[in-house]
Amino acid sequence: MHGFIIEAIARGGYVGIFLLMVLENVFPPVPSEVIMGVGGVLVTRGDMAFWPLLTVGTLGTVAGNYAWFWIGNRWGYERTRPFIERWGRWLTIDWQHMESASRFFRRHGQWVVFFLRFSPFMRTMISLPAGLAHMPVGRFLVFTAAGSAIWNALLILGGTVLARFLGEYEAVMGWGILALIGLAIAGYIWRVVTWKPRTGD
Repeated sequence: MHGFIIEAIARGGYVGIFLLMVLENVFPPVPSEVIMGVGGVLVTRGDMAFWPLLTVGTLGTVAGNYAWFWIGNRWGYERTRPFIERWGRWLTIDWQHMESASRFFRRHGQWVVFFLRFSPFMRTMISLPAGLAHMPVGRFLVFTAAGSAIWNALLILGGTVLARFLGEYEAVMGWGILALIGLAIAGYIWRVVTWKPRTGD
């Protein structure tokens, strides 16, 4: 059981990595750290290569983030707010989160889309305010791809380093991965259960 995640991602190949990274940026509980970290382990094992893995992982990240950008850009504030208010519990965000992210975007400029891609904070959330502000699509895609490539490369390299250090202790990595996924799911469930919308003007 402990090696199931590693083997499942290995069997899914690059297409599986792409789809998981799209999902990670659309639905909260799937952690990119696990997906690309396991990808790094597979690079060390020789089951994957660094550059194709980085490419498909980054394309998946861009596709997932573009979904949120498209909603904001196409729907605008008037239609996006009811969507957030209806589904916010499951996305674990509320409209005040969006307004705060939008103010942050307007205050710091479009470059935050690039810089937040390789930070642990607001990586995906910033895409919706960027769309609401009608950031040029080409610039959004370039900034998202560049920042995401840096973040994904760091995760892959981290996975390769971990795999080299642990070497024959892949079972330890398997249990660690299961623990990370369990924590991510438990954290998501906790946020859903305790979620209380904050109403803003």
